[in-house]
Amino acid sequence: MGSKRSKALDGAARLRGLAFFEGFSDDELARVAELAEHVDVEVGTCIIDQGRVGLECFVVESGDVGVYVADEHIVTLGPGSMIGEMALVDRRPRSASVVAQTPVQLLAFDTKAFRQLLAEMPKAEERVLTLLAARLKANDSRS
Repeated sequence: MGSKRSKALDGAARLRGLAFFEGFSDDELARVAELAEHVDVEVGTCIIDQGRVGLECFVVESGDVGVYVADEHIVTLGPGSMIGEMALVDRRPRSASVVAQTPVQLLAFDTKAFRQLLAEMPKAEERVLTLLAARLKANDSRS
């Protein structure tokens, strides 16, 4: 099991259909692709490991990932979903594990690229903040 990384190509065309990037201009999408790395992940690969320090976040391009907290399946996410952003924002260990349930294609953003994305694109920052608020609320309701 594992993953293969490469530079994201055909940025605007590949990202245009993803919900997270809805409403972004072609120039913005091209910039997102410049900041990202493309990752192909095999079924069963642990993409994010609960408790570890977060060094990157991802947007699912295709496939499905399962989110687990203490080995309990919480949710399945698909194309257009961002994962791993919480650890980059609050600089704490990962709060969940994420495992590829199908072959998955991801866009990976390391910490520097993630911060650039938020600084350069108010739409991205707004979406991440909205996502964080929703996830924190969901986490509180599970506690």
